Amino acid sequence: MSVELAGRRLDVDLLARELGNWRTASASGPAYQGLSDGLRMLIVDGRLPVGAQVPSERALADALRVSRTTVTAAYTQMREDGYLKGRQGARSTTALPVSAGAPVPTIVGTASANLAAATLAAPAAAVSAAFVEAAERVTPYLHDIGIELKGVAPLREAVAERYCRRGLLTEPDEIVVTTGALNAIGLIMATYTQPGDRVLVEQPTYHGVLATMASRSLRPVPVAMTPQGWELDAVDAAVRQLSPTLAYLIPDNHNPTGMTLPPDGRRRLAQIIAETRTRTIVDETITDMWLDEAVPPPMAASMTSRRDLVLTVGSMSKSCWGGLRIGWIRAERSVLATVGAMRPSLDMGTPIVEQLAAARLLGMADDLLVERREILRGRRALLVALLQEQLPDWRPDPSHGGMSLWVRLPAPMSSALSAAASRMGLEIPPGPRFGVDGTLERFIRVPYTLPDDQLREAVALLAQAWRSVTGTGPAARHQGAVVV
Repeated sequence: MSVELAGRRLDVDLLARELGNWRTASASGPAYQGLSDGLRMLIVDGRLPVGAQVPSERALADALRVSRTTVTAAYTQMREDGYLKGRQGARSTTALPVSAGAPVPTIVGTASANLAAATLAAPAAAVSAAFVEAAERVTPYLHDIGIELKGVAPLREAVAERYCRRGLLTEPDEIVVTTGALNAIGLIMATYTQPGDRVLVEQPTYHGVLATMASRSLRPVPVAMTPQGWELDAVDAAVRQLSPTLAYLIPDNHNPTGMTLPPDGRRRLAQIIAETRTRTIVDETITDMWLDEAVPPPMAASMTSRRDLVLTVGSMSKSCWGGLRIGWIRAERSVLATVGAMRPSLDMGTPIVEQLAAARLLGMADDLLVERREILRGRRALLVALLQEQLPDWRPDPSHGGMSLWVRLPAPMSSALSAAASRMGLEIPPGPRFGVDGTLERFIRVPYTLPDDQLREAVALLAQAWRSVTGTGPAARHQGAVVV
């Protein structure tokens, strides 16, 4: 949850909560460096807005129970790095370095590695062919204004057909195409929530949704997941006690844990939704990425009553290619009418050529997905082997799908690890980014979507970063590169 603003000033108590266990970075360095790293990562992650005034040195020192000297040194370091603007003794504002919108590279002569995105590159030949065909099929649409608020018929028909094949009878007019899944989720939240409303979420959950909630000043209500999966009794209790306006859940190949809610759990969850009348967003963007066994029928198929309460969100990004920016909402017609009335205030539809290409790709999806799952299985096995070899104390939670491992660290040092890795040129978000109120410091998400050589390089850097923050190895170096 992003820190709330009051006149573009960061609330000191909320900032302290967002920082979480920043002190872990001081295990191998001064406390001010750990604080500077923690603040910098909040800015880079978008959890602190650029241009907001930071608390005074004295106020932050009191809130964190550290000396004012520590805060002064941290702020000074951030000014030197370009993450604060202003002079010492005055209210400084958050910033990004002028040269980039990401952390300044800290390894000279070495390309950065990225474990921040859990997604595969496109199946290039299939996507290229789909766009060629889409360009040929777009001609009839050129005689109209080109705005399709519901989506073009071929794509809605293709999406509806796939739901039918998965056990959820769906008509094309029960589909609305959006510009990606996050656009769909934002549209639903804009339709059904007001600032200050509560939204129930799993903990951990997809960090993009937490950012979307923060932008609308919504309050996440976290329900913790265990290594065994969903605690549905806890979900039931949270819904009945706190009456959230919405719930947001990922029952298939959950991001970031990779777990899937089994059929009996789906029936129980459907009962909770119906009895409490809790409107629920079901995120199915990673549904196709099962690796060990196929996922059950869609969550909406378990709703024997109050089907209007479930809005299912899907996407082409994980199954095919994120560059398509194609998502959708599957819901009852009356629900889509309400959502559709809100849409013109947010956007004017999704590009038509991309929709036509997506429709073609859905027609060949079964063949494409076999290959993509096999790629992921191989890379998952490689990642597990690399972690066992280089980071044997790390414990990946069991999962049977998705595109990443949710890994338990030996110590609650995720933010310190992320900051250290960033200085070495490796981007990986800290565990707290996937949770609420700075928790999850003992976890980190490690995707297995990179090609083998890049994955090996990334894990080597990750191991070096871990040694640097735990003091269990020499200062981080990478193939002789100079660390600055």
